[in-house]
Amino acid sequence: MVIFDCDGVLVDGEYLSTCIMAQEARKYGWNITDEQANKLFTGGELAKIRDRIAHESGKTLPDDWDMQVQNRIVTMMKTDAQTVDGAEDMLKATLDLGLPVRIGSNSSMAEMDAKFSSTGLDQMLDEDRIHSGRDLNMPKPRPDLYLYAAEQDNIPPGNCIVLEDSDAGAEAARRAGMACVLLRDLSRPAPQWPGLIRIGHLSEFVPLLQRIRAKQKQAVA
Repeated sequence: MVIFDCDGVLVDGEYLSTCIMAQEARKYGWNITDEQANKLFTGGELAKIRDRIAHESGKTLPDDWDMQVQNRIVTMMKTDAQTVDGAEDMLKATLDLGLPVRIGSNSSMAEMDAKFSSTGLDQMLDEDRIHSGRDLNMPKPRPDLYLYAAEQDNIPPGNCIVLEDSDAGAEAARRAGMACVLLRDLSRPAPQWPGLIRIGHLSEFVPLLQRIRAKQKQAVA
């Protein structure tokens, strides 16, 4: 099985989302730039981001801050979401291989509905194969979300490969006992975990899957 993260892998919405979080941080007195927020908050869960802003600012945030920010993100994604370069071709090619595909993201279902519908990816993805760490209370870097996705198709974790772009997501895959491919510019730092595979562009992912499947067939033969 292939399990995809959403933001930064299929939809290029992470920076837009973290900019909203940076605006919130500045509103409460934490003078953080959009770039700093992107580095700190990418792949994170809103509850922990709320706690970090409260700690850094010394202010108490509203109890419904998470929902307020989520609603702002959903509204923005309905019009501003764009796919990551090569996402449509990569997703179609993965599906053409006949492999089961699921989505596992810390984004809420409402956010992903907005992102996938505005980009057209909803035409390629079945809603019942999309899973939200926020809505299921299984946020990464905990491994639960990825384990849950695999369980839906009764596929052992060792037979799953995850495509991620964040350290938190890669950590979730590692803790789940799944292979992980990290999509990140090769000039940027990344965890040095054994078995972590890095690619710099989505065009590299399907050829990688094809090589893995070829090796598996050779091993069986």
